[in-house]
Amino acid sequence: MEPKQKIGCSFIRSSCLGFKKVSVRRDIAKKIENVKAMLEQIYEERKKFDFVIAPPTTDPVPTPWRVQSTPFVDLTKVHGVDIHNKKEDIVSKLMLNGGHTQVLSIVGTGGLGKTTLAKLVYNDERVKDCFELRIWICVSDPFDVAGIAIGIVNKVGIQEIPPNSNQLALVLEKLEASISGKKFLLVLDDVWTEDNTKWDPLKISLQCGAAGSKILVTTRKETVAKMVGTLNDDMYHPNKLSEEECWSLLCDTSLLGKSDEECGKFEVFGKKIARKCNGLPLAAIVLGTLLQFKDLEGWEHVEKNEIWELENAKVELFPHLVLSYNDLSPALKRCFSYCAVYPKDHQIHAETLVEEWMAQGYLGSDSGNGALELKGRENLRNLAMRCLIQDIQKSKSGEQIERCKMHDIVHDFAMFLRKNDDKERSCQACDSSLVSHVQEYRSLPWDYEPPVDERDRSFQVCNCIKSLRVMSIYRCIPVGIEMLIHLRWLEVRGVALSKDGLEIICRLYFLQTLLLSNCYLTVIPREIGNLNQLRRLDLSQNFIMEELLGSVCSLIELRSLSLERCFLEMIPQEIGNLVKLRELDLSQNSRMKELPESICSLVELQILKIEGTSINCVPEALGDLSNLSTLQLRKIKVGSEYNKLGSLKKLYRHLTTEYLDLEIYWSSMSEMEELVEDARQAELQTGLQKLESLNIYFSVKMNEMEQSSSSLPSMWMEVAEALVPHHNLKRLAIGGYEGSRLPHLMSSSFNYIKEIFLFVLSEVSSLPAMGKLPFLEILEFLHLDELMFVGREFLGIESSCDDVVVAFPKLKELKFYYCSKWEEWEDIREEEEESAAISIMPCLTTLSIRNCESLKKLPHRLLHKVSMSQFSRCSKWEEWEDITEEEEEYAAIFSIMPRHTKLSIRDCESLKKLPHGHLQLLDINGSTELVKTYGEGKEGSAWRSISQHNPKLRLYPED
Repeated sequence: MEPKQKIGCSFIRSSCLGFKKVSVRRDIAKKIENVKAMLEQIYEERKKFDFVIAPPTTDPVPTPWRVQSTPFVDLTKVHGVDIHNKKEDIVSKLMLNGGHTQVLSIVGTGGLGKTTLAKLVYNDERVKDCFELRIWICVSDPFDVAGIAIGIVNKVGIQEIPPNSNQLALVLEKLEASISGKKFLLVLDDVWTEDNTKWDPLKISLQCGAAGSKILVTTRKETVAKMVGTLNDDMYHPNKLSEEECWSLLCDTSLLGKSDEECGKFEVFGKKIARKCNGLPLAAIVLGTLLQFKDLEGWEHVEKNEIWELENAKVELFPHLVLSYNDLSPALKRCFSYCAVYPKDHQIHAETLVEEWMAQGYLGSDSGNGALELKGRENLRNLAMRCLIQDIQKSKSGEQIERCKMHDIVHDFAMFLRKNDDKERSCQACDSSLVSHVQEYRSLPWDYEPPVDERDRSFQVCNCIKSLRVMSIYRCIPVGIEMLIHLRWLEVRGVALSKDGLEIICRLYFLQTLLLSNCYLTVIPREIGNLNQLRRLDLSQNFIMEELLGSVCSLIELRSLSLERCFLEMIPQEIGNLVKLRELDLSQNSRMKELPESICSLVELQILKIEGTSINCVPEALGDLSNLSTLQLRKIKVGSEYNKLGSLKKLYRHLTTEYLDLEIYWSSMSEMEELVEDARQAELQTGLQKLESLNIYFSVKMNEMEQSSSSLPSMWMEVAEALVPHHNLKRLAIGGYEGSRLPHLMSSSFNYIKEIFLFVLSEVSSLPAMGKLPFLEILEFLHLDELMFVGREFLGIESSCDDVVVAFPKLKELKFYYCSKWEEWEDIREEEEESAAISIMPCLTTLSIRNCESLKKLPHRLLHKVSMSQFSRCSKWEEWEDITEEEEEYAAIFSIMPRHTKLSIRDCESLKKLPHGHLQLLDINGSTELVKTYGEGKEGSAWRSISQHNPKLRLYPED
């Protein structure tokens, strides 16, 4: 039988319209084909992974356990120093009178002892005497305003509420009437809601109590504590128990009534079990109860098993975590349980975790503009708010979580959620635990040695792991890795990777993250451009990598690119194509000298790291990148052909370092004038507010005529005043300065500077009143070539001042090196030494003078303050004035060096004799005359004179 002929009818009136409709129909047909292919793939995967349609009642998560708490406490179950300290802190806060009703909160993960702490506070005798009313309400979830109000009214017992009343207004009126004018303490235990619309009506009604009334809330979420109006100072976080405290609680629960000898038999296993509790009191109590009727063998069994494998323990312990778990959204539940893929006590890198969530598809589809990363970060914050992650390390700004850990008990719970069926998974070629891990997490750490025999199939990718989304490789690349077509996140670390091996990896077209750190790469193949979904690429520590091919710059979805320590000399102009790039790490490429102008096209760039490079001049437009928040740049050149100071102000908005090395260049007077004007307009004194440490070095080359200009000294002063920034600076170093006077900051009492280093100052002949600096601790001078005289003004003492004056009040170290023309250091006057109103260098412990060949005399009165001195190459120094004969009779009181314990005088050839002191070590190496005087043997008169009050004195070099 011939098939019937299909007859079609067309209503197309024009060829153009016909082609348009055909095109539309073809597009729809393609979409239908794609949907069919996707459904077929899902169907095949369902058969492959043995998925079955299960009724809702088979949810692996146990039913939440919401036992109503009461204010009664068993003191024998309360252990730990912290809980009693916290109790005292809270009780003292509750005893304060006056003001509106204050809300205090106890925040922590389930089972940490929040309710127990609240009970201790509630039952304290001082609290009972302080409050007319004490009310305990277990809130839990949902937050029933009417139910809470009824509970309060019933507890007070003055008002009556009609049975089955559902009128919230009536209930709140009765509440107000019950507590009006009375000083009350209300404990709201286990609050979950973050909805302030539910809290506000109750809060308003609770304000009618007497002054000094308090509310104490226990919750697992900081967001709840903030919602109810708790200030940071009124928020208390119970600490975990120590291992000893955990063992004590476990022992009291499980071995109650047993003798010390019997308890000792269980101690070895008991302490190991206590370590499993990780400081969680609830875990210690639950496991203690479980162990109560077990013998030593039973204790050993518990110690060797995970908590989630102990049926009785998980029934009692995990329901407390289920309350937190059920409060999560479905997507956040998957993100939380995935964290069990990390080992216990592992420090989780937040960025990596978010990337793995993305790879698993837990964050949904990408809508652009970094929505997935933001969603991942928000999920991490939500887990932190619910205390499901701990040991959180945040970024310097405090905005981002950088690293975290998961509590051992929480980790066990997450593993319990993942191991939701007992079906045996097996593969003839692979270990069953590996197959199980892949099925549960779609993630795998590959840590196998290369096979000796090429026929060894254990080194090859097997069908059972083809569903992998996340993979870390630590030793060698498995054969057939290109078959892992679902892979989204791949790390290859410390593996020698050939070009062919990298080309194979480049066939994994759906990769979003590729980390190839320290893989001995020499070149990047152009095939890397095929990974057009790549968002993060790490090529760091490939030390012999010679060039970065432009293929990387075609990865337009790239958000993060790390090229740290790659010995790169340059990066291509095509880097500007990566318009979605947010983080670029070029640090420690010491041969890299410049950045391409195209880098200013990266409008999404947030982080740029160039520390450890030879880059000290950056494109001026870089400062205009509005999203740039982190610029790691330690050294920058300014002037001549380098950056302008105006651009430095714009760049500094992005600098995260608190340290800056500033090199200043000019080669003519006009350039110097331009720099001064530029500095004024840049307003650096206000522009560099965040700096704590600033190093300024001048590199100046001018002709002899300009060098002799009369206006030059004032110009130098203007430059220095313009460059030295705000009074919050902690450390300042200036080198190559050719002005005759130092900036006013050096003698201003209105700054916080702690350390000053002045080196190669060719024209400075005197020092300002630096003794006025109130916080200065370290002061060092090096190569002050024209310094001849250090006068009393250096101390900053006003002779007409009648008030108490302290010169250099915090100074600990004072050093003069290579001041070749320095001849004299003026001492203080005798009346100033004896004056009780004048104190000089009270904290000084170290005075060091080296290679100051012209110095002839020291200010011996100042040396009363020093505990250690070093003098070297002061060749013209002949005399060190000693105390008089009358003073020598009272040597315990009068001494040139009462605090000295160590004295080093090296290569001071002319000095012949030392004054008395309390020395323990005397170093006179290279000081010819001193060696003659004191090195003649310990029986000599000179040695006996200096050592008579110092029986422990040692001489170096020994005679």
